[in-house]
Amino acid sequence: MSAQAIQQLRVPPSEAFAHNSVVDTLNRNFPDTTHLGDLDQILGEASTNQAALRQQLSESEKTLDSLITRTRVEALTQLENARDFSSQRDNIEDELAYLSHSLVSSLSPAGEDNGPTLLEDIETMHRSLKELENVRAYVAVVERALALSEAAVSQLRSSVSPVSAASASVYDELHAFIDDVTRSCKAAEDIGNSHGSIHLVSFLETIREKTWANMKAVLSAALVSASESINWPTSVDFLAASKEARSNFELAFSDMLRLQEIGQSLRSPLQGRECLDPLEALVQPVALRFKYHFDGERETNQLDKPEWYLTHIANVAHDHRPFMEGVVQRLLVGTRFQNVNAWYQYTTLLLGILDRKIKRSMPKLVDHPALLAHTIYQALIFDSTLRDLGYEFDAVANKNDEEMERGGISRIILDQKEWFDAWLEGEKKFADDQYHEIISASDAWLIADDSPNNPREHIRSYENDLKATNSARRIKALVEQITDRYMPIPSFRQRTQFLVHVQVPVLESYHSRISSSLDAFETLSSALVRAVPGALGVDATKADSRRLTGGVEGSQRLCKALLSARYIEHTMKAWGEEVFFLELWAEINRRVHLRTRVEEHPSLPEPSTRTRDAQEAPEGTIFEELVIQYEKLSLRAEDMLVQQICGECEAALKPHFASLASTSNDEGATDDLMVPPTLLPSIALLSSHLTFLRTSLPSSTVTHLYRRIASRIAEHILQREVLFRPGLTRVSGGRQVFTRRQARAVHAECELWAETCQVALNTSRARAEKPWSRLLTAGRLMGTEMQGYERACQVLLGEGQEGSKDEDKWEDAMDEITGLGSGALGRDEVKALLRLRGD
Repeated sequence: MSAQAIQQLRVPPSEAFAHNSVVDTLNRNFPDTTHLGDLDQILGEASTNQAALRQQLSESEKTLDSLITRTRVEALTQLENARDFSSQRDNIEDELAYLSHSLVSSLSPAGEDNGPTLLEDIETMHRSLKELENVRAYVAVVERALALSEAAVSQLRSSVSPVSAASASVYDELHAFIDDVTRSCKAAEDIGNSHGSIHLVSFLETIREKTWANMKAVLSAALVSASESINWPTSVDFLAASKEARSNFELAFSDMLRLQEIGQSLRSPLQGRECLDPLEALVQPVALRFKYHFDGERETNQLDKPEWYLTHIANVAHDHRPFMEGVVQRLLVGTRFQNVNAWYQYTTLLLGILDRKIKRSMPKLVDHPALLAHTIYQALIFDSTLRDLGYEFDAVANKNDEEMERGGISRIILDQKEWFDAWLEGEKKFADDQYHEIISASDAWLIADDSPNNPREHIRSYENDLKATNSARRIKALVEQITDRYMPIPSFRQRTQFLVHVQVPVLESYHSRISSSLDAFETLSSALVRAVPGALGVDATKADSRRLTGGVEGSQRLCKALLSARYIEHTMKAWGEEVFFLELWAEINRRVHLRTRVEEHPSLPEPSTRTRDAQEAPEGTIFEELVIQYEKLSLRAEDMLVQQICGECEAALKPHFASLASTSNDEGATDDLMVPPTLLPSIALLSSHLTFLRTSLPSSTVTHLYRRIASRIAEHILQREVLFRPGLTRVSGGRQVFTRRQARAVHAECELWAETCQVALNTSRARAEKPWSRLLTAGRLMGTEMQGYERACQVLLGEGQEGSKDEDKWEDAMDEITGLGSGALGRDEVKALLRLRGD
């Protein structure tokens, strides 16, 4: 019962409620006076009811007291229980907090100070247990493999020759055991449980390889010991050795061969060619001797003498060749290695010694270009020496286009970009230094001696001696030296780099040097510089420009430029036809990456982009563009030389032409003709120029220049002294004509020009007269006798037959008069000349 119900029960009776209840009962039972008779009965019932109620009240009070007492006792009990429960709750909350804190992992970011949970401890111990089990299994496998390895070596060491499959039975067991472990580890990897299996397999493979190496070392020691008895590693005379020594060597060699055969049947074949184990053993004493001489502190180990150790290996390969081909090759017969070339494989193994030596030396050589270049050059010579001996290096694939190229010991250096670039830079610097030394030499621009007493410098062109300056000869020698440096390089890519970065720049620089000298000559010889000192930046106080550019000295300067350019031009034409450059040009046209490199260089020709057959030769040569540039430079020098000589001669003729107007027209008493003093300077000047050209230039060049010079001067004289001569005698009709004496003087002067040139050039009369034909024809027409004059007039002015017969008749008549035919004069010009005659 609740406390509220108990409180309600303890409330005393309400008098108001009782009064109202009595009134309601009376009103209900006695609605009027007629019902008063039932009052006694009702009172009695009420008394009875009151007594019962009092009885119930008494019982209720008793029950209430009992209930209150019991309730208080229960309340106290419950209160005590509640205190106990509260205490228990606090304890539970504390324990719950502790347990919650203990469940936070030590790996949690918020639990830096927490230790591992119980679950984590269990998991850690579980993993440790599993790892210990794996280690136990791992160690057991390794222990088994090591035990078999030691047993295999011991078995072979204790076996008796000849070696058989039973001698390697333990190794066979080891091999099978490792294969089983490998398969098991692979199966574990397939199901995702590969913990440590990869390392175990690799370690077992190492044990297997080491075991095999130890087994080979056992027989190798026996073979080396037996080889010492036949005087190995020096040159071996096998037949001179004792029978026992030969037998022991052959037996030891055969044992190693049989062991290698056993190994090939058990082990997987190696990638590439496998060398013979006996040959590897025989190389060991050679390697020890090489190390003693070239890797220690002895005087034979010098960084600047790579040819010593290269020659040593080449000599070893050469000296042991008879032994390899006569004895070792015979021992291979009947085995699975009978098709192996013993000397070839032995030489290949020797190259491994050089490989290690060169790689150890290169870091010291990179900072010394001269030593680096010398080492590479000696390596290339070594490769050539071995090829001469019949050894062919394995082909190497080019990194850019996968083309197969010749191998060699030199590729150890050349295929390393850093080392090759260092060499290339050193060679370029050397070439530049040599070029500047050549150009700066005091005799650089002197014309070289081509006398027969100097055969080294006596070079024949296609038809005559090709003269040159000292600088041109030395530039040629320098370029050929550069060619010799990179010609043995097996890689076409590296050859192209040498061509582009070292060789072509030398030719470009020399071209620029000659071109700049011609520019300077033009500047000094310009009319503006002569008229205005200091013009165009030229200091007239330091040098007399007229002396530098005038007379024979000026022609000499131009001839030096011409000879230098023409010599290099013809030299490059010859280079372009050489097999080396033809082969390089063909590869450049065929390979894309080489074409790209060459296309970027302006001084090299444009390679053909169309696909060519491997046997089809490309068009042009590799120096074609440079030849064109030098050819243009030669033509420019020729033009300047012609302009120089003709300009000076024409200037010297000005006083002579001026004197013609004032010359007396009288016939005079005598028929003797004298050379006008005003004409002598020009003739002497032309003679000195031609004499210098004859002694300085090739005959073909002299002939070409002479024709241009003579034809130009002849035309100048023809126009100024003959056709448009001032001071002529005017006759009736207003026509100006030559007097007889003037005509003969013109004839004599014309002949004098040709005779002077003939003497200066030391040539025939016909060759000397050819460029002067127009002037000579005009002079001879002017100076011919009356009979010849009338004959010319008759043919020219008379009526003749039309066509070729008339032309032939014209030429025949002119040839009778002049001896030169028409001399390239037209009929109108001949008519004009004939009209100039006063007779």
